[in-house]
Amino acid sequence: MRLLVVNSNTTDSVTARIGAAARAAARPGTVIEAVSAPFGLPLIVTRADWLVAGPATLAALAERRGHYDAAIIACFGDPGLDAAKELAGVPVIGISEAAFHAACMLGRRFGIVSFTAALRPMFEDVLAHHGLTARCAGFRMGPAFAGDPGLVAEERAALLVDLCRQSVEQDGAEAVILAGGPLAGLAPSIAAQVGVPLIDGTVAAVRLAEALVGLAPPHAAPAARPRALTGFDEGLARLYAG
Repeated sequence: MRLLVVNSNTTDSVTARIGAAARAAARPGTVIEAVSAPFGLPLIVTRADWLVAGPATLAALAERRGHYDAAIIACFGDPGLDAAKELAGVPVIGISEAAFHAACMLGRRFGIVSFTAALRPMFEDVLAHHGLTARCAGFRMGPAFAGDPGLVAEERAALLVDLCRQSVEQDGAEAVILAGGPLAGLAPSIAAQVGVPLIDGTVAAVRLAEALVGLAPPHAAPAARPRALTGFDEGLARLYAG
């Protein structure tokens, strides 16, 4: 089984983290290829960033088309997810989508913890999009962040543990999502300090994507569209055209 994991930002150190977490979670025999967005931003934070990241994510999927059995959008916010599901011809899952649904099966209500409060509006939007706002116990987020996103997990590990505990003790979360691609791989090192299931969206997405390959084999590509996509990446234009 071949899984393509797309980091929707351009920071290769974040892609390396995500790839390592994905490989650690994968079953024996599953091949993980982790790639950065071919253009865009070093970190996805705002709604505007999210909109820019959608075409970049689709371009990465288009570039490797035919080389994966399922794909994962490894950006918490899942930019381009609905379009990818429509166009890719194989299962595509986002790390927030995977984390939300995994959390719903591990607890009645889940908390969302991340390294900066600037992400909250985008997280609220994607939570509502998946129809799971009522299952969310609340958000616990860190202060503004302007450093290296590839190092934020270690730099803010103690803060994140404290935020997870607040989510459990003050918000009543029965499971906690550690939200954000830059936090991939952190959960195993802090889970024992939290006291409830701690969910890494990358891990959840890998395990669910492996299951979906068996449940939903490749489907026919969409019919050719009557209007050509112009001005975008050539691979993306071919993907859109079907």
